[in-house]
Amino acid sequence: MNFPSPNLFDSNLPLFRKIGEMADRNQVEIYLIGGFVRDVFLQRDSKDIDIVVIGKGIDFARKVASELKPSKFSFFENFGTAQVLYGDLVLEFVGARKESYERNSRKPFVEEGTLQDDQDRRDLTINAMSIGLNKENFGKLLDPFNGLDDLEHQIIRTPLDPDTTFSDDPLRMMRAIRFATQLGFRIDHATYEGIERNRERIGIISQERITDELNKIILSPVPSIGFEYLFDTRLLHIIFPEMVALHGVETLNGLSHKDNFYHTLKVLDNLAQLSDDLWLRWAAILHDIAKPATKRFEPGTGWTFHGHEDKGSRMVKPIFRRMKLPLNDRMKFVEKMVLLHLRPIVLSQDVVTDSAVRRLMMEVGEDIDALMMLCRSDITSKNEKKVERIKKNFALVEEKIRDVAERDYLRNWQPPVTGNDIMANFEIVRKEDIGVLKTRVKQAILDGFVPDTYEDAMLYLKNMAKELGIEEKIKI
Repeated sequence: MNFPSPNLFDSNLPLFRKIGEMADRNQVEIYLIGGFVRDVFLQRDSKDIDIVVIGKGIDFARKVASELKPSKFSFFENFGTAQVLYGDLVLEFVGARKESYERNSRKPFVEEGTLQDDQDRRDLTINAMSIGLNKENFGKLLDPFNGLDDLEHQIIRTPLDPDTTFSDDPLRMMRAIRFATQLGFRIDHATYEGIERNRERIGIISQERITDELNKIILSPVPSIGFEYLFDTRLLHIIFPEMVALHGVETLNGLSHKDNFYHTLKVLDNLAQLSDDLWLRWAAILHDIAKPATKRFEPGTGWTFHGHEDKGSRMVKPIFRRMKLPLNDRMKFVEKMVLLHLRPIVLSQDVVTDSAVRRLMMEVGEDIDALMMLCRSDITSKNEKKVERIKKNFALVEEKIRDVAERDYLRNWQPPVTGNDIMANFEIVRKEDIGVLKTRVKQAILDGFVPDTYEDAMLYLKNMAKELGIEEKIKI
């Protein structure tokens, strides 16, 4: 098999040869496996290298560590794995194993196995490929499930029957959707149906591991891909029912509201183009989360969602708690974003006064840029002219915020030289001379003639004082 060039395998060739030679000396069979091999063919940078050992993974890792002299070596006896930090690489050694599961437990019964056993237990075909490192098969690709073909055709598929793969380890359902989202691949039909059939099995997985996969979906380039898969397979109904409640359109007296589920996905995708901040993306997901609870039909007006921003902000903490997300400043940031997400849009509909802008800036504080990104992402409609009109008005609000911020900064800014400094350095006879000197140096700094430092400001003042006939004090 010819690898793409240049590639990860070539760039780490000396290290792989050295580890392979160690394996030959110790009569141990070893292979690169999993994500690193996948990324060789995708030409994606990867610093995490998984090495499967036919035998005792920890024992061989100790021998590697003794020769490589890594910056760190650690092992985990319960899991049969060892980790070697070598430069900027993380080498993970694990013994080949086969696993069997009880119906109501995700904890497998593990025993030593062959390379085939280890590949059988992998989640996806694209993650089951391996490359030999021993002399007799160095650089040879072993691909029993045609993972390379799936990579070329951008397909997510399980190596074994999907029911076996997902029933054994239900987290693999989340991982299949996560990889489809990150890579922009499509999920094979049989694999998709396997997720649908086995979705209830997700209940035996810890919330922390589910949330970890969900966060990776959220951080993907186009997060909506993953959420649509989660929704269509009904996994989302189990792990995030509040978001599912956003789905649907209700019509009364010929008046309908938008589908807030798909609107939320559009906002999330819009924001993903502007920011890779996980917590701001969570704010996008939760910004309308209380609309189902606040939905009302008012005759003559239509559908309303009054107070959904306030109620939504109060829903953030229970959701974060259940999902094992941090209940700290990150949560408070999301609460703030949800609470205030309507404010800039409302401002754009009225005459924007300085006082209204200042009130918003006081409430948001240093997160004003994040709020504006969220609000810009929230401008969605099938009516393109309407979107353009709102964006144009919103741009005026952004400009007003910048203008007020700049004027307030200039108004409140003071030069590095104080009135006390002036009195300490000059023979001041008239008090008004203090104000004159302060005004002169402040304007000179604002005009860019003098650097904003104490030393430069004082030098400027000495020259200015001479022009005004003010004597400099003699230091004793």
